[in-house]
Amino acid sequence: MEEEILWAEKYRPRSLDDIVNQKDIVERLKRFVKEKNMPHLLFAGPPGTGKTTAALALVHDLYGDSYEQFFLELNASDERGIDVIRNKVKEFARTMVSSSVPFKVILLDEADNMTADAQQALRRTMELYTESTRFILACNYLSKIIDPIQSRTALFRFYPLKKEDVVSRLEFIAKEEKVEYDEKALETIYDVTMGDMRKAINTLQAASAYGKVTIETVFKVLGLAQPKEVRDMLKLALSGKFMEAREKLRSLLVTYGLSGEDIVKQLHRELTSNELQIPEELRVLLMDYIGEVEFRIIEGADDEIQLSALLAKIAIYGNKYVGSSK
Repeated sequence: MEEEILWAEKYRPRSLDDIVNQKDIVERLKRFVKEKNMPHLLFAGPPGTGKTTAALALVHDLYGDSYEQFFLELNASDERGIDVIRNKVKEFARTMVSSSVPFKVILLDEADNMTADAQQALRRTMELYTESTRFILACNYLSKIIDPIQSRTALFRFYPLKKEDVVSRLEFIAKEEKVEYDEKALETIYDVTMGDMRKAINTLQAASAYGKVTIETVFKVLGLAQPKEVRDMLKLALSGKFMEAREKLRSLLVTYGLSGEDIVKQLHRELTSNELQIPEELRVLLMDYIGEVEFRIIEGADDEIQLSALLAKIAIYGNKYVGSSK
């Protein structure tokens, strides 16, 4: 059954010493372990940056391998209502603990999905059971946590992981799992996942099913076109070859099965990269129009019509700015 374990779980750090990046946060958490005391904590940051992992590692370092009897983990996405706070959380929080650490820990993951009423009930519960229980709240969007809870917690901001840290971790996992890989493929995984370690590891595992992990297999498992395909379409449009660019677009939509939103995001990435040598004013105009097209697609407009209109606009601007500069 070993092969069936998700690598993101298999290689999840068990201790604070094993956590990749987030050094300032790790140092502060280690101080809590040393003092065997801590306030209520609020972990905020993008997905895959180590919030849940840091909470689990902290609890493991506090209580040792028997941490589960002193620890309750709830996912607020599933259990987001006031009844959970009144029943499950309160029931666990009210009992005293007999160990060298004089409190228990409750982790509320995805706390920003809790209803406002549930957050108000939680605020009161945090006040009543501070002696016996400490809360760790993990969220993606700090603005969705009510101010009374923010004022009762110590805030820890998690940031996307650095490229070298993600790539070195992927190399370690690939070697442990005896997976062949191209160095550029691992860098591509980072470029696409943008510091989300969980998504990066899941992408590596999915790509390894094809044998050697290459740039081609990475884009295949992510359901994305290779940047060159999108770049070629963009260049055709910029040179005024609208119909050829539109054929390329149809290929991306049909052959690769990409959604309009995916293509817009890849076009955005190409326009912000240094690969495309175009005047700055043109880049600004295209970025502005891409924003409009993405909004229309999200609102339900037809993908192909909107993207064709985008290519037409690029062709018009291309003739004006690129054509005139030749």
